[in-house]
Amino acid sequence: MIGLVLAAGAGRRLRPYTDTLPKALVPVGPQDAPESLTVLDLTLRNFAEVGLTEAAIVVGYRKEAVYARQAALEAAYGLKLTLVDNDKAEEWNNAYSLWCARDLFDQGVILANGDTVHPVSVERTLLAARGEGRRMILALDTAKQLADEEMKVVAEPGRGVRRITKLMDPAEATGEYIGVTLIEPEAAADLADALKATFERDPDLYYEDGYQEMVDRGLTVDVAPIGDVAWVEIDNHADLAKGREIACQY
Repeated sequence: MIGLVLAAGAGRRLRPYTDTLPKALVPVGPQDAPESLTVLDLTLRNFAEVGLTEAAIVVGYRKEAVYARQAALEAAYGLKLTLVDNDKAEEWNNAYSLWCARDLFDQGVILANGDTVHPVSVERTLLAARGEGRRMILALDTAKQLADEEMKVVAEPGRGVRRITKLMDPAEATGEYIGVTLIEPEAAADLADALKATFERDPDLYYEDGYQEMVDRGLTVDVAPIGDVAWVEIDNHADLAKGREIACQY
């Protein structure tokens, strides 16, 4: 099994940081520290802590910044890194971005969004939930009070995900998908095909819409509650401030 990070996005709401960096490389350590950790650092560290030795990073916007840090990241976290180019990172949404890494799915991956600050307990929870025929397992926050922006999930015991979308009444949701998924090799072909169908239908769709496509096809996508842990998806400067508070705890 390998790690996989989606780090192709521009993150325009985080300017001026993202004038020259992809969102995954925005500093989340102490403000203005010259060698501050990034979301990518924290995620790769999590992968290493659960015993992974390889990871891939999907790059696009300002990808040269990731290429420039590749050797240092490999040395820091003991991971062999593969960079996967997304040629439409500034045109299409992340259903296509994840599809770009489809050739890696059959190794089994732990997927993490490049803008999610979270503790290694999330990866450990997903790994502990493996087995009993589960092919895909989503990390689900069932403790957080939800609003309109979150990627909300309705899940049923024994059936897994029934709906996954931002466009849902928060009161209907079981919880929020936090942007981390364990994908077993057995799900590789089905996931790749569902993602392709999704971005061909509308290039602006999310990869979570690909998950919904799988559910609509009668395939099972499971969830694992992560417990009451501190995490944040960094979309704007308020999120970044929260991310800095959380990152120093880990």
